[in-house]
Amino acid sequence: MIDRALLVRIEAKEGKEDEVERFLKDALDAVREEDKTIDWFAVRFGKRDFAIFDTFPDESGRLAHLAGKVGRALIAKTPTLIEGLPTIEHAEVLAYK
Repeated sequence: MIDRALLVRIEAKEGKEDEVERFLKDALDAVREEDKTIDWFAVRFGKRDFAIFDTFPDESGRLAHLAGKVGRALIAKTPTLIEGLPTIEHAEVLAYK
């Protein structure tokens, strides 16, 4: 059962769009190692606007993901690749298919 989700919005710094896209694509292998990350989507909405949406069976899965390899790498890369800070929204999943 999927119970929790995260929506992380990322705005790439001007000129860093390709690096952010590459970072997100490369993050997939690390996320595949996380047993409690059920779904993980990295998406692009425009030139500099990216997001990650992921789902988890419970709060412990969500917290493990935030503390995992991708979360740590995202924070480390924030000063060089991302405008401001990523926006992280916690959500409860009400229904899914």
